Amino acid sequence: MDGYNIIHAWPVLQKLKETSLAHARDKLVDMLSNYAALSGDRVVVVFDAHLVKNNLEHAEVVSGVEVIYTQEGETADTVIEKLVGALPDRSSVSVATLDWDEQRVVFGRGAYRLTPRELLERIKRLQKEGEQKYQTTAPSDSYLENRLVDEIRSALEKWRRRKG
Repeated sequence: MDGYNIIHAWPVLQKLKETSLAHARDKLVDMLSNYAALSGDRVVVVFDAHLVKNNLEHAEVVSGVEVIYTQEGETADTVIEKLVGALPDRSSVSVATLDWDEQRVVFGRGAYRLTPRELLERIKRLQKEGEQKYQTTAPSDSYLENRLVDEIRSALEKWRRRKG
């Protein structure tokens, strides 16, 4: 996805961007890492650095999200198009961008397109589902002893009493 495109499209990130673009980038990556963890999807975000003098393209993985910064003279769209073009034919990939021309290009290369609003709705839905899942589960349900078969629990309890 085009990182700056998303930052400019999401109101919460627009506000952060006004005070600190770096903070808005970090917040986006944080939101995407939660999304990746809940969805199981591979998430790649590309930030333009085409106007930054002498910038070399580099990538890093931050909390499970692959973050790519383009080199000088290269746009996020160019990198996204390369990534989509390099995928095997049967891969399912979605590209989030508000740029209509970019949506058409990636759609033509076999990727699905998402608007930033659709992505934000997907993230919010997954967050809500995750919260409901963990709120309905009692903490004791996750204890190993509560998931053991009665015979094993009994055998372990006998073994524990002999040790002491």
